Amino acid sequence: MTDARTAPADRRSERRRRLILPGQYGPDFDDGGPLLVVEAREFFTARPVHRAKAHLWLSALRHLVRDLRDRGEGDRVEHVQVDTLRQALVGRDDLEVVDPPSRTLRAQVRHWGRGTEVLPSRGFVTDEDEFAEWAAQGTGRFRMETFYERVRRREGWLMRSDAPVGGKFSLDEQNRESPPKGATTLGLPEPWWPEEDEVDEEVRRDLDRWERDGIARFVGADDRRRFAVTPDEARHALDDFVRTRLNDFGPFEDATLTNDWTMAHSLLSVPMNLGVLDPRDAIEAALVAHRDDDAPLASVEGFVRQIAGWRDYVWHLYWWFGDDYGASENALGAHERLPRWWRELDASRVEAACLRTAIEGLHDHGWLHHIQRLMVLGNWALQRGYDPVHLTEWFTDVFVDGTDWVMPANIIGMSQHADGGMVATKPYASGGRYIDRMSDHCGGCRYDPTKRLGEDACPFTAGYWAFLARTEPALRDNNRMARPLQQMRKLADLDEVVAQEARRGSP
Repeated sequence: MTDARTAPADRRSERRRRLILPGQYGPDFDDGGPLLVVEAREFFTARPVHRAKAHLWLSALRHLVRDLRDRGEGDRVEHVQVDTLRQALVGRDDLEVVDPPSRTLRAQVRHWGRGTEVLPSRGFVTDEDEFAEWAAQGTGRFRMETFYERVRRREGWLMRSDAPVGGKFSLDEQNRESPPKGATTLGLPEPWWPEEDEVDEEVRRDLDRWERDGIARFVGADDRRRFAVTPDEARHALDDFVRTRLNDFGPFEDATLTNDWTMAHSLLSVPMNLGVLDPRDAIEAALVAHRDDDAPLASVEGFVRQIAGWRDYVWHLYWWFGDDYGASENALGAHERLPRWWRELDASRVEAACLRTAIEGLHDHGWLHHIQRLMVLGNWALQRGYDPVHLTEWFTDVFVDGTDWVMPANIIGMSQHADGGMVATKPYASGGRYIDRMSDHCGGCRYDPTKRLGEDACPFTAGYWAFLARTEPALRDNNRMARPLQQMRKLADLDEVVAQEARRGSP
């Protein structure tokens, strides 16, 4: 199989200029010929986005242009600043493009860029044709675990002959430790942070002007730039993660501490989604650490599974499910509007410690690790019945690594179960006891995770039972939900809990 990042360059006519679009800012998308780097303001202003996200994506684009010019290659890059992508495409017949990473961009390129040669997509471990061939073999095998096993066997990653090293393909059960008792942080060195430069200063001035002139509306804080936006920065960030945090990534992958917003996570989703870090390079760095006895197997396997398994899987589901997926799915009948405090990342009225910490962290950095996304924000939205389509847009807009392709399967499918089980076999709902076990939030919270009724009833614990009561008709045929539904039916105070949660305002 041809590596997805090495689409043959000989398909490109010498006269064609490579169109560079969001998510394509790294060397994997540049075969050395002339480039057209499009900076369309609609990429940043179509909906209110997190200020830090706008900064990162615009900074990556402009760093690409600046770095080419600094290397003496400015004669092959054309940087255009326009309001819409259409303005850059109409009238051009000299373009080629690596297939863009969103349905909207693909449609625009094909409609407005008539005559543009489209090359196979890049930046992922498995190419689209191979995934389509595998997926078409039957829905019975259509699970991430099966896909991941196939990738591991194909690549020979963490394999000994035909068997997985460690005896299992997934060592997830070894990666579920609670945070250390009494700890306020994991005690790890602070992650490596890039240094801002004149490009970032220019970006910040332009974003200020766009906001002042009413061109754009942002939410959240413009934190100092903490994520890599160039290939060199991405390599520094990857090396730092492998050296200082990969050991602890596995065991504390699902743990949360109020005063440790990064924990042992890699912070590499941004450079990967920008296209400046190839996922294979990240995987190889972790594999080398394991071969050199510098990282435990469970941590390395968990990291490989995140990238070659889940990340690739949701990318391919985005295309496999088709244009309609994510537009109207609502299997659980969730129609509540996202409240203002949620949309504006205003934690000032939020008393639940876990939710307040997540909203504050998202406001300050535009990033949270996956448990805060799934089991705090996603769990809260699921219990309250937030509209899943609007919720998916919100996640895309306020997370610095949010893209059109990454969020539908994650939110519509996994988090909100709005697709009825196409991605996940059951809803990811839980009460406050899970959050208590995996975090330090509950000890100082005014709510009690063991209570479902009363002034100090945990909104997650009470919300869990109210959620089951609301969605029982849709879930009663789900075998994995049989026991929780049976427990719910036995609650003598269920009606009171449901009424209490209907009255509850801000948590």
